[in-house]
Amino acid sequence: MFTIDDLADRLGGYLPSEEIRQVKRAFYYAEQAHDGQRRRSGEPYVTHPLAVANILANMHMDHQALMAAMLHDVIEDTGVSKKSLAEQFGEPVAELVDGVSKLTQITFEDKAVAQAENFQKMVLAMSRDIRVIIVKLADRLHNMRTLGALRPDKKRRIARETLEIYARIAGRLGINTIRVELEDLSFQALHPMRSERIKRAVGKARGNRRTTIRQVQSSLQKCLDDDGLPGTVVGRQKHLLSIYRKMRDQRKPFAEIMDVFGFRIITDDVDSCYRILGAVHNLYKPVPGRFKDYIAIPKANGYQSLHTTLFGTGGMPIEVQIRTREMEAMANNGIAAHWLYKAGQTERPIAAGSHARAREWVRGLLEMQRQAGNSLEFIEHVKNDLFPDDIYVFTPKGDIMELPQGATVIDFAYSVHTDIGNSCIACRIDRHLAPLSSRLESGQTLEIITAPGARPNTAWLSFVITAKARSAIRHALKHQQHTESVQLGHRLLNKALADYELSLEELPQSALPALLKELSLKRSDELLESIGLGNRMAHAMAHRLASSVPSDQPAADSATSDDAERSILISGADGMVINFARCCHPLPGDPVVGHLSVGKGIVVHRTECRNLAELKSDPDKLFALDWSENIQEDFPVALRIHMESRRGLVAELASLVTDADANIERIGIEECDARLSIVNLTLSVRDRVHLARIMKRIRNLPRVDKINRVRN
Repeated sequence: MFTIDDLADRLGGYLPSEEIRQVKRAFYYAEQAHDGQRRRSGEPYVTHPLAVANILANMHMDHQALMAAMLHDVIEDTGVSKKSLAEQFGEPVAELVDGVSKLTQITFEDKAVAQAENFQKMVLAMSRDIRVIIVKLADRLHNMRTLGALRPDKKRRIARETLEIYARIAGRLGINTIRVELEDLSFQALHPMRSERIKRAVGKARGNRRTTIRQVQSSLQKCLDDDGLPGTVVGRQKHLLSIYRKMRDQRKPFAEIMDVFGFRIITDDVDSCYRILGAVHNLYKPVPGRFKDYIAIPKANGYQSLHTTLFGTGGMPIEVQIRTREMEAMANNGIAAHWLYKAGQTERPIAAGSHARAREWVRGLLEMQRQAGNSLEFIEHVKNDLFPDDIYVFTPKGDIMELPQGATVIDFAYSVHTDIGNSCIACRIDRHLAPLSSRLESGQTLEIITAPGARPNTAWLSFVITAKARSAIRHALKHQQHTESVQLGHRLLNKALADYELSLEELPQSALPALLKELSLKRSDELLESIGLGNRMAHAMAHRLASSVPSDQPAADSATSDDAERSILISGADGMVINFARCCHPLPGDPVVGHLSVGKGIVVHRTECRNLAELKSDPDKLFALDWSENIQEDFPVALRIHMESRRGLVAELASLVTDADANIERIGIEECDARLSIVNLTLSVRDRVHLARIMKRIRNLPRVDKINRVRN
């Protein structure tokens, strides 16, 4: 059995004796604290923290992280407090232990909420010290190695959580050795039969192809030796989950997946990497489009390497990765290599960039946490953010920005800064104007055009893919909806109070607080928001407020009353609580009326809209509306055109509409007979005057029989 003395011998390779002594002291303290406790396997509980520390020792973590590993369950499972740990081992170790400790047992509605809350706590701890997550990953790895003692349903739940969260975090931080083992252990727990069959098949395939692998490895090594290039060629094994995913996603049989030979060439410096690349391309022909340079443009987790695929003997594919020893350490240990450097084990800070990127990622998580509506929404954002394949685009100044595959202009804008995303109105891709929904490709240069007062659009949620953009848009829309709902609710309540010759400003001071208490509301904004969203009727609230006013209360003066009775002004098309009916497409200049829809606010209709027939019997639900004089936006309108069929009809209409400074949103053609067609056209126009000018131009086209605006 592995002992503390075995660990001390291993630590002697990179830690001074004083620090090793402190690690041993933490072990003896944990052993005493956990005395009498046993794991489900029957072993003494202290074997678990010792194993976690051993995993961290393999990564050459510093002595404080190793001490935290020894003590990480002491606060939760024994009577020892954080304060006691701080007195015994110092504040940094106590903070690490507190960060790694699980949530105090709270009764949640379900396990999903508990896991999400636990993860939120871990993110906060990570923001103070990134080592928290490294210790937590080692803790999870040992728990996965010892899953055998648990019930099958608990095994599957823990394995799924590990695969969805912890393995992805390990990958995001570049700790590849832990990521691969977590993925394979999760795969074995979730699909034991598939895992076992693939493991047996891999062993058999490797045995059958041992001679071929040796030949390829020898030819690559001979190529390096002949050219005097420093480098060692090693075989690269595929892990089980990777093989399974390729078989499932690419619909390939096992034989095709295992036909690809993988090798890694480790060399001394970056210059040798590129020279070796030239040598292997001279030995075997490269497969076009399969070369990737992660040295010039590292991955988000700091990973660096050259990747190429070659045509081997008989056309068999050979995948080759070329990297330096420092890059190899970075690929295996990721951000943990930062502490390896601090301990003086490497010549230069190979993980300094990775450490900075990890901190930036954690800052992004904290921002998402603040903006998310609840812990479950936050953890969904995190899952989406634990990265798929990346693309690399450039700012106008030449800075490289990394984004997930399929990212759009809006994703890029929010990755630069939340304020840039919120105020984005247009963009240029490689100096050409492009839609905000454009999917980005590696190598493009982007310039974001912003405007003060611009706001996110609800439609953006349908095409953004990054967690940061999605959570920032939702946060901005919630804030926007709240503000607009309160403003609209204030106007509606004042309008309803005008019937009682009152206004909100003239109510007795006790009237509104009394109503809020009766409705179990804390703030007046909550009442106004619910009125603005149509969840409470303004007239009912006004009646209750007015009934609390003494009969001798002086009536409002005429100026206030007139102000309250004015129509509600519509100032734009993009509000969150003023929506425009699609049945009649109202335009600025049209006589309009609004009705209150639950949860949506006011829906604007043209006064002659047939859909208002049922509502006209209930005047409390209808509101007089008027258009503001300074509307700068476009509105959709539907036209129906009867004209003779002819070639080039659509092109002619499109040209005419464009010349009239309008946009076609939708066009459809119905054939009436051999001679006549009906064109259904949806345009974006500014107002009635703009529409009249376009209709006049279309009416003057030859062979147009008639044109009319669609009423409903």
